[in-house]
Amino acid sequence: MLVGHPLDTIKVRLQTSNQYKGIIDCATQTIKREGFLGLYKGMSAPLIGVTPMYAICFFGYGLGQNIQKKTPDEKLGLVQIGLAGALSGVFTTAIMAPGERIKVLLQTQDHANPKYKGSGDAFKQVWREGGIRSVYRGTVATLLRDVPGSFAYFAGYEWIKRALTPAGADPKSLNPLAVTFAGGMAGICNWLVAIPADVLKSRFQMAPEGTYRGIRDVLKELLAKEGPTALYKGIAPVMVRAFPANAACFLGVEVAYKFLNGIGL
Repeated sequence: MLVGHPLDTIKVRLQTSNQYKGIIDCATQTIKREGFLGLYKGMSAPLIGVTPMYAICFFGYGLGQNIQKKTPDEKLGLVQIGLAGALSGVFTTAIMAPGERIKVLLQTQDHANPKYKGSGDAFKQVWREGGIRSVYRGTVATLLRDVPGSFAYFAGYEWIKRALTPAGADPKSLNPLAVTFAGGMAGICNWLVAIPADVLKSRFQMAPEGTYRGIRDVLKELLAKEGPTALYKGIAPVMVRAFPANAACFLGVEVAYKFLNGIGL
């Protein structure tokens, strides 16, 4: 989160505004107007949620695998792995949606005349304006992003691990470098699928109340005014961030699994 959030801020601003020419221009304008810390706007909300979110994500993934297994040692196919991943996307939405809502509002507000002083203030104002419904605005869009994205994320990770595993060997025996590569590529698989829904989510969550009736309205307006390519706005910073962030994530998970299994937990 600490390393990747500036790229997330750039991604959201590219998705919600046409004033930037690309990553470098967005970063340059942001730093010029707001200083380097401007790239870290809205970080506290996802920073608080990132640990429970990943814990629930991998819990949902494990549960999804166990539901489908007929025996504890059964090896699942890639589609089954993907379905287990999709379940994890459902689990994480409850945490992700409010944090994403606050984050996007802070990342896109006018620097010269800010409405919110920080994450806490943004949450209070959003709650005051629309209650729990406003806090969870964009939940459907988050599901549309994270369910298919998580399918691609976990299925992609397992597919690459199996492709890198020598014949007759167990994918769990892969060396850390191979695990790191598979994790990084899994992040790319995720965002190739998830970026269109993420664009719609960002626009819906930052728009004033009453602008759109739902995600379908956002999609219609975007396609009419900017065309299908607008659904991939912000993909460059997403891909720059995706590989190292998810490589580290899966490496950490595999190390944790081995440690916990080693002590009998």
